[in-house]
Amino acid sequence: MAYVISDECVSCGACESECPVGAISQGDSHYEIDADACVDCGTCAGQCPTGAISQG
Repeated sequence: MAYVISDECVSCGACESECPVGAISQGDSHYEIDADACVDCGTCAGQCPTGAISQG
């Protein structure tokens, strides 16, 4: 199951550069994860300073 980014995201971008498959991009209001590209590694969740990323 892909990881998801909640509304607690502050758009700092810390997660985007850590994603090994490039599944994270800036959305309209916060960063978003492409569920089809996500490989469920969890690297992004460990980088999020607000805890906005969790397994969906």
